[in-house]
Amino acid sequence: MRLAKFPLAEADTLPRWRRPEGFLILTAAAMPIAFATWNALLNNFVVEAAHFDGSDIGWLHTVREIPGFLAIGVIALLLVIREQVLGVLALILLGLATAVTAWFPSLGGILVVTLLSSVGFHYYETVNQSLQLQWLPKDRAPHVLGRLVAVGAATSLAAYGLLVLTWEPLHLSYDIVYLLSGGTCAVLALFCLLAYPQFEAREPQARRMVLRRRYWLYYLLQFLAGARRQIFVVFAAFMMVERFGFRVDQVTALFLINYLANMVLGPVFGRFVGHFGERNALMFEYAGLTLVFLAYAGIYHFGWGVVLAAGLYVIDHMFFSLAFALKTYLQKIADPADIAPTSAVAFTINHIAAVFLPAALGYLWLVSPAAVFGLAAVLAAGSMGAAALIPRHPEPGNETVLARPAATPAQ
Repeated sequence: MRLAKFPLAEADTLPRWRRPEGFLILTAAAMPIAFATWNALLNNFVVEAAHFDGSDIGWLHTVREIPGFLAIGVIALLLVIREQVLGVLALILLGLATAVTAWFPSLGGILVVTLLSSVGFHYYETVNQSLQLQWLPKDRAPHVLGRLVAVGAATSLAAYGLLVLTWEPLHLSYDIVYLLSGGTCAVLALFCLLAYPQFEAREPQARRMVLRRRYWLYYLLQFLAGARRQIFVVFAAFMMVERFGFRVDQVTALFLINYLANMVLGPVFGRFVGHFGERNALMFEYAGLTLVFLAYAGIYHFGWGVVLAAGLYVIDHMFFSLAFALKTYLQKIADPADIAPTSAVAFTINHIAAVFLPAALGYLWLVSPAAVFGLAAVLAAGSMGAAALIPRHPEPGNETVLARPAATPAQ
């Protein structure tokens, strides 16, 4: 079947739901139906079904991040598959792999299924970021990206709300929940493949790897963000289950609160980035994360209680939602043809630490959980220092405050 192509410049003539923004909104809703549900159940599932310890969960997340490290492979796939189609196919793979997760309740089985779902997730996210930056005008990008954060949060909120309300009363099983969530994601992705035209971007994308010296600060921030994010994703929720004995519905309730806050704050953060700029937004995020990770370490070192841990988990998640400011920073400094290959390279850089850090820190966790969160605080503080190098008005030739200013014409 041949999919219709449509010039992006004429997208306003389509019904509103069939425009590029409608596609981005629908896929932003489909992805968390599978991924957020998988994430909400993961820690309880691996502990109850496969008897994971800290080392096992570290290895699981190391395997999960390998496709992120190999996201640069998107560039090769774009030689034979259109970017929009690749994103939808990756989303279908995420849904199908999530649907069968509970069929493999062993370390080896979980690792294989996780690897497949991770290929779908990371390749979708790589392409999705590229399409967002190509399709959205620079002046509207922060506001629309903020709304997309809110859409994803609202979808996750609905999924988590259903879990909290029905897990115990209906005696749900991991099998049923994974099948429903993954299957729904795959069906929505298939609808996106069939119902939307293939939008022709204004600028043809380079089909080769792009590494430019002037993007160095963006690469550094991506590396630090990836290392810091791994510690949060792997160990923050695991702490709530291992140390405080949270049940599935209690862990899900935490996620529900997180996404309720993000649903409300997403558009606010979009306006914040648009008004104050990427530098101030990212420095605010990283300063907050530094304090949160230090407090996490204090929970283990000083024996602080569960209420503080739960509160910090919510605050932590709220700060992470500001990360889309990195996308708009790239959009402002990159050549238009560099968006797709640079997004792929950035995902690979973001996951360099992810390949070894979870497994290595899993062993450290067995000795000192506080040290794991202390390292995260150091990474967050380093990120704040790096973000201070972003100019107030980044653009090509003015990517960092260290860039040599362009010569001004004689008066």
